Amino acid sequence: MGEFLADPENLPLDLATSVARSSKALGFANAVVYLADLQQRRLTPLNSAAPALPVDGSLAGWSYRTQSLRVEEHHHGGMTAWLPLVDGAERLGVLAVAAPVLDPVALRRGRTLAALCAMMITSKRAYKDSFVRRSRTDSMTLPAEMLRAYLPPRTIGTTHALSTAVLEPAYEIGGDAFDHALTDTTLHAGVLDAVGHNLASGLTAVVSLAAARNTRRTGADLPDLVKAVDTALSQWLPDQFCTAVLTQLELATGRLRWINCGHPPPLLIRNRQLIAGALERDPEPPMGLPAIFSDIPRHVHETSLEPGDRVLMYTDGVTEARSADGGQLGLERFADYVIRAAAAGELAAETLRRLIHSLLDTQDHRLRDDATILMFEWRPQTNGAGRG
Repeated sequence: MGEFLADPENLPLDLATSVARSSKALGFANAVVYLADLQQRRLTPLNSAAPALPVDGSLAGWSYRTQSLRVEEHHHGGMTAWLPLVDGAERLGVLAVAAPVLDPVALRRGRTLAALCAMMITSKRAYKDSFVRRSRTDSMTLPAEMLRAYLPPRTIGTTHALSTAVLEPAYEIGGDAFDHALTDTTLHAGVLDAVGHNLASGLTAVVSLAAARNTRRTGADLPDLVKAVDTALSQWLPDQFCTAVLTQLELATGRLRWINCGHPPPLLIRNRQLIAGALERDPEPPMGLPAIFSDIPRHVHETSLEPGDRVLMYTDGVTEARSADGGQLGLERFADYVIRAAAAGELAAETLRRLIHSLLDTQDHRLRDDATILMFEWRPQTNGAGRG
């Protein structure tokens, strides 16, 4: 494997050729890369004509959902190991490696190949449309195409914090968006909801994301981020505005700072309980409006998190969605779902995947409004990105 990576002639190879050469060098009979689709419902092979596999109801899906190794023995002889493909904390898919015997050496080599494939997918999918096509099961509207190009990975994390998000309807989103990013000292996270459900809504979300990121990357403070969005919207889209919650979490101390611009307040889950009203404050006006009507600085709120605390940010399309009994999901049911999943040891990203699917499936895959959830956890005394 080291020789393969060191050979410059291998750098431009496509994924299928790279996997074939690497698996042969490592002694595997076969290796197939499966990529999760946009909604995380199925795993599609990238370098094989093998059929797609469901995330729910297959051994491959079990490996994806739990980020753990699974092994099966074939009746005709030989074995297959299913290994998760993970980029940092982001779940990409799974790798299947087949061999006559899967001993510790073979499994270690399989993990090495999985790490190589994850890096290749991450480095190439930004410009390889073949990866994008394999990850889609439906056509995408123009606003959704534009907005998704600006969204970060679903899950990011360090040993100090994890942030994960989902957004539906996957192919028809209009004005919802999320953002999260890490520095050496801080987790930045936010959720926004632009007015309307059309191309102008998507433009509002994109301009807001770009303005906030542009300012954040200069090291500016939260009020400056919001002011930058206010100014950008008033200049370029004066008839548009959006609600939002923007947060900063200090990784070393758990100090949480946030600004709420007319958005539903975040929820705090501590010791498997919803702390009612913990993050409720008087909201500021939506972004885009103060630049027109007021110059009053935005107010920054602050609190201290405890290890293991989870913060949930969401758009109203989540709590207003219908549950199985026909009633609205509501805040208590929303929080209870997350609490029960955490108690069962489920990954944070898997919890949001299952939750958003339960809402979609109950409403015949047609949400009444865009639904976005972002959840982050402060965990300074735990190790391993991605655990729930």
